[in-house]
Amino acid sequence: MKATLLDTHIAIWFFNGSPDLSETAKRVILDPDNRINVSVVSVWELAVKINVGKLKFTDGVAGFLKLIDSNGFRLLSITPKHLLGLERLPLYHRDPFDRILVATAISEEMDFVTADKDIPLYPLRCVW
Repeated sequence: MKATLLDTHIAIWFFNGSPDLSETAKRVILDPDNRINVSVVSVWELAVKINVGKLKFTDGVAGFLKLIDSNGFRLLSITPKHLLGLERLPLYHRDPFDRILVATAISEEMDFVTADKDIPLYPLRCVW
């Protein structure tokens, strides 16, 4: 089974049924042969954006967590291995949430689903 990590905006778009989500991304997420992961970093990012008024999400963090679970996705914690990878990560991207997500995908050898144009600069397999 292939392991795949979703960028925060991809998880939000998927849960909201957004037309911004590419057909390729939808196929990967819905493929039963892919183990879909959402990092606790994405939950943290969602909470911060809700708190500062940049984002609204039905039922907030609790709703997001419920959707992760009800879709059979795995909630992935941050580990020391991810932080060691972050320490060595080139500064192609300055957003701290994206940087730890990239470090996680690299250290766990996961595909990364993202629409972010800067992420493919890193040595990982991006899906869009």
